[in-house]
Amino acid sequence: MPDTIKNQVKAATEAPDWATAALALADGTVLFGRGAGASGTAVGELCFNTAMTGHQEILADPSYAGQIVCFTFPHVGNTGANADDEEAVGERARRAAVGMVARAELTPPANWRAEGSFQEWLAARNIVAITGVDTRAITRRIRDHGMVMAAVQHAADGRFDLDALKAAAADAPSMEGAELAGAVASETASDWRESGWAWPSGYETGPEDGPLVVVLDYGVKANILRRLAAAGARVKVAPGRSSTEDVLALKPAGVLVSNGPGDPAATGAYALDTIRGVIDAGVPTLGICLGHQMLALALGGKTVKMDQGHHGANHPVKNLRTGQVEIVSMNHGFAVDRDSLPEGAVETHVSLFDGTNCGFALTDRPVSAVQHHPEASPGPQDSFNVFETFVATLADR
Repeated sequence: MPDTIKNQVKAATEAPDWATAALALADGTVLFGRGAGASGTAVGELCFNTAMTGHQEILADPSYAGQIVCFTFPHVGNTGANADDEEAVGERARRAAVGMVARAELTPPANWRAEGSFQEWLAARNIVAITGVDTRAITRRIRDHGMVMAAVQHAADGRFDLDALKAAAADAPSMEGAELAGAVASETASDWRESGWAWPSGYETGPEDGPLVVVLDYGVKANILRRLAAAGARVKVAPGRSSTEDVLALKPAGVLVSNGPGDPAATGAYALDTIRGVIDAGVPTLGICLGHQMLALALGGKTVKMDQGHHGANHPVKNLRTGQVEIVSMNHGFAVDRDSLPEGAVETHVSLFDGTNCGFALTDRPVSAVQHHPEASPGPQDSFNVFETFVATLADR
């Protein structure tokens, strides 16, 4: 354990006078800082994210449901917040990250796109935040020992029940086995018309014709839908609990299995039959992030819990088909076991950080999947071709 954390543990029996927030880890570690965002307590899995920008989009990503995000970039808040950077598709999907950890206190907005302060946005989103802590020490702890359950509390009066806070972290159930997608997914089908963002008008409108892509929603990011529309598809969002019959009744040219939070095996308990049914019907299918994992499970593969996970906007992934290295956004705590992929599945992408599988395709059916987030938001746009290639394939059918 890093010395900086050890020292704070020794002093954790009583909060310093200046503290208005506390962060407790499941191993008994307690760190003190300044509170921000919503008041109260949030419990979740503590992960670190290395992105230097796009903090609002990260915290608004439904894939982070049930997690506390520790940003390695020290300065958060200077770009403020705005409605255009919202990643939740509906009100249910706003149950994303529950907590935030930052090195420096939040700065006032200083960006022409800001419509309000980050502090106001965090509070409205009910995200409990702590600032002024050693985020590098936390990151090293996660790097060396894995992600940990934690509890963060913001109390303006500086009064904390540390025993209760530590117990909340210690008693929190692991992300392994957690079914979280159901709480953030759409409950009814709906059409999506918003397309890519263009200067200076903002988001454009998607096409009225073109191939129909049905998106099975397990916590889909809005920019996935925008990129599909920008590639020329008509887009309909369907609940993740839809049956195969429900999906096929919409007469899709293609189906996208979306990103989302939690353990893919837990969500797969109700989703895999539908995914298998779509594949067996011969409908071209694309999976992203959680969707990548559940496609693997539907085909008989396995997923594993990662120690650190991948969270950031600067991950190198090699496209094994083209030989190109793409810098991509990542957000996942589970990975597909490449050795478990069935016969007929070819690995298409691999992480250059740790060699884990980041994509596969079937040789005998129109099925492919990527682990990374090709829609970015935040992050580089190296992988927009994933949507363009998928939609172009549908248009040719």
